[in-house]
Amino acid sequence: MPTDREDRETAPVRLGVDVGGTFTDVALVAGDDLTTAKVPTTTPQHDGVLDGIREACEAAGIDPAAVDAFAHATTASVNALLERDGARTALVTTAGFRDVLEIGRQTRPSLYDLGAQKADPLVPRRRRFEVDERATTDGTERPVDPEAVREIAADVAEADAESVAVSLLHAYANPENEARVADVLREALDVPVSASHDVLAEFREFERTGTTVADAYLTPELDAYLGRVIAGARNLGLPEPRVMRSNGGVADAETVRESAVTTVLSGPAAGVVGAAAVASDAVTFDMGGTSSDVSLVRDGRVERTAETTIADVPLRTPTVDVETVGAGGGSIAWTDAGGALRVGPESAGADPGPACYGKGGTEATVTDADVLLGYIGADAALGGDLSLDVDAARDALDRLADAAGIVGGDDGPDGAGLDAATAAARGVFRVANATMARAIRSVTVERGRDPRAFDLVAFGGAGPMHAAALADRLGMDRVLVPGPAGVLSAYGLLAADETHDAARTVRLSLADASAGDLESAFEELTERVLGDVSDPDAASVERAADCRYAGQSFELTVDAGIGGDGSTESGSADPEALAERFAAAHERTYGYRLDAAVEAVTLRGTATVDVEAPSVSRSGGADATRGTREVVFPETGAVDATVYDRDALGPGATPDGPAVLAGTESTTVVPPDWRGRVRRDGTVVLERAAGGERR
Repeated sequence: MPTDREDRETAPVRLGVDVGGTFTDVALVAGDDLTTAKVPTTTPQHDGVLDGIREACEAAGIDPAAVDAFAHATTASVNALLERDGARTALVTTAGFRDVLEIGRQTRPSLYDLGAQKADPLVPRRRRFEVDERATTDGTERPVDPEAVREIAADVAEADAESVAVSLLHAYANPENEARVADVLREALDVPVSASHDVLAEFREFERTGTTVADAYLTPELDAYLGRVIAGARNLGLPEPRVMRSNGGVADAETVRESAVTTVLSGPAAGVVGAAAVASDAVTFDMGGTSSDVSLVRDGRVERTAETTIADVPLRTPTVDVETVGAGGGSIAWTDAGGALRVGPESAGADPGPACYGKGGTEATVTDADVLLGYIGADAALGGDLSLDVDAARDALDRLADAAGIVGGDDGPDGAGLDAATAAARGVFRVANATMARAIRSVTVERGRDPRAFDLVAFGGAGPMHAAALADRLGMDRVLVPGPAGVLSAYGLLAADETHDAARTVRLSLADASAGDLESAFEELTERVLGDVSDPDAASVERAADCRYAGQSFELTVDAGIGGDGSTESGSADPEALAERFAAAHERTYGYRLDAAVEAVTLRGTATVDVEAPSVSRSGGADATRGTREVVFPETGAVDATVYDRDALGPGATPDGPAVLAGTESTTVVPPDWRGRVRRDGTVVLERAAGGERR
């Protein structure tokens, strides 16, 4: 890395800050010089953001006022959903459709559970109000009466609502009535109003209403949070932050404050973008303090989806396709009624945190297990001023061993000589890995993809410790641990493009539609997304269409971009080519195609302003060896492993297993039969040694 002070001072300085459930991560790049920091997440969270920025800038010797670009990923929205701590929200909808939120869909998560209960909707029935109006897909049949809407506004005010969602029937096609209702409510009330034709201009009443309600539910909290972050950044001399959205792109803070629902997967999306910067075809594995997130990167592109469910709330908005499980470093280990060992989803969080934090936590967690197995050294620094209390971890795992009936001694070739606490730690490690392996299978095997065809990119504070063991379970032969693995979500913010999405339901039969019909609709979407970007001249626009065979209930999204298979040479969208592209996608997904009419149901446009990912390099040459210590591997038992200083390993170094690469923000574990190699950018490549056994 360059060390010349003048070079650093003339290079652009970029800052990324990701707030997680346990730690706040910071990545600062000046030229190809990377500085990172990890501090405990605080309450309120914006204080932790500013603390992390100060620490990173001090370590880099850079005044915060010298920062040229600031990007931020936040958990404010997802936490509000998980904790049901959003705004008191009212819903205004068409007469007769007050209960759409509760009726939902026919699908049930627990089909055979006679006692299954649906989650309560975000808006209780007493705060749902009906307006007499009617629009169809063809036009407005009965306009709204503004005076009736003012009466509803009075009822909303009496209900002490802090925000309002408006979702009228068929407003995606004809928003005239809905726009009038929203305007009257904004005039009469001093609260945010979310209108469905702005939030989600797509059909399907339940999803459109639910997404609009979620946006209204989250807007006051996100708006207040970003206001505090902006004010704190301004005091430090920082530029206003750009905020990561669920779609894997950033946008200016003012735009995001008006579309809170687009930030629900802000942090996980940043991590996947960071992983895509180091691998073209990969399963991304982000293990943090509270949960683990798994996604796919194919051909260097992050996989996205148009719908997801968070905390039992269905959301229809473009998001990075992430599978989340409640197994992280802070996940609590426990025994069920039958005495079986379980891990998560409850987490010890940052305060009091795992027992080994020494902050009063008494329940055993995955991190405590990693300490007793030797993966985390007794002298490790866990971020901020945290230091390890190994005795507290051992006491917590001793209690867990008693509850689970785990005893020490010789229980097989892989457990000879383990005391009860360490044997329990090994069990916690295995159970947590089994949970995370299921998440990886859900995005690969269950979708017809072979995990062995992908690299496993591991990051997060705990991901690199568990990655090789997970690869063993899944038959994967290569693991990539990026240089800034412990703060990769923060680093990914620096690699994220500016991205804006728009969609519109059109319901066109491609056999009957002309190229002009499609092109006209796409041009409208293009105009919308280009109106949101910071520099329209630098933006590119990708087009896509949700298509289906006539009579089907669900769609597949296929590319319809200019210059792609869905376009003609003249630039107009070609219905025939789009239908063929859909048929090929259907055959690839389901194994067959039909001789049937194809419908383009919803058209999509995405505007992107490319951001050049930071190029960092790692110096080396000094001896990185720090000695040896006993480490327990689940399949081989206790062995002596070489301990390396992860940050001192230079390009070309070969830390072969058994080894522990102890870093500032994360630790990488290299099991026996695995070999390591450090790339120029600091990425550690772990590969199964020739003849190494797959388990």
